[in-house]
Amino acid sequence: MKPELPDPHTAPELFDNVLLRRVLAYGIDLTILIAITMGVLLLGLISGFFSLGLGWVATPVALVIALVAYYAATLGSHKRATVGMATMDLVLTHTRGTPLNGMAAFLHPLLFWLTFWISWPVSVVLPLLTPRQQLLHDLVLGTLMVRRSPMETHWRANGSAAPQA
Repeated sequence: MKPELPDPHTAPELFDNVLLRRVLAYGIDLTILIAITMGVLLLGLISGFFSLGLGWVATPVALVIALVAYYAATLGSHKRATVGMATMDLVLTHTRGTPLNGMAAFLHPLLFWLTFWISWPVSVVLPLLTPRQQLLHDLVLGTLMVRRSPMETHWRANGSAAPQA
């Protein structure tokens, strides 16, 4: 890890209630994902009637594309946060001192869903044991979730390129 990586002991404001904020952000994002899913399913149902069943066959593919597009548009943006994360004043940053690239923005939600649903007990306990409150997919990808407003001050102090608001 790079020396400019925030430390919870020297910069506790970056990690203030991060776990609670992540849970609340997850709830907001889950609500949005459910709305997207319902919208795609409704469109698939309607288009299936007009296309003699072709819309029903295409619905699973369209659903995957819609959900990936949500994460690409949010985590892949300059804010580096989903709608829920941005609402909870969180930002996803790379621990390797490099900017968050598209592959990490794609893999982050994918690994979250895989690790959470396959081994949720580990996903729940691990952040309580790591100093930076990282989840399993954060450790694998080398990412870190911190409070956005204090992190912008940290970026300015270290001369790093902060994402624009």
